[in-house]
Amino acid sequence: MVDEGLPIAYEVLDKGVPVYASGGEQVGTVDHVVSAEREDIFHGVVIRTASQKRFVPADQVASIHERGVDLTIDAASAAALEQPHGGAPAWRANEPGTTPSRWREMLDRLRLRDPHRRNWSEED
Repeated sequence: MVDEGLPIAYEVLDKGVPVYASGGEQVGTVDHVVSAEREDIFHGVVIRTASQKRFVPADQVASIHERGVDLTIDAASAAALEQPHGGAPAWRANEPGTTPSRWREMLDRLRLRDPHRRNWSEED
């Protein structure tokens, strides 16, 4: 077993830290953390595999340590995770402390987009 160091908060997780499946196999390294900092909400981690990036939702992250991230899923499930598409989606209707603007909602409806779905690069 690899010494992963002490448990840490997601805010200080470094890029390049190894990510391990539930069976102990390394499935990639941390590319970046996906979070809503002001609301202190951890959404998950984007990992870099040998061939591409994958998004690991927060509920599939078992623990975060200085030198390792452990997942609740096996290596096959980790390989089947979706690739990130411009950022993890946020469903504003379910996030406390955030209020989408009526102007943004109107524009989304005109563009036939779900007004509650957001890309992390967007701002209200």
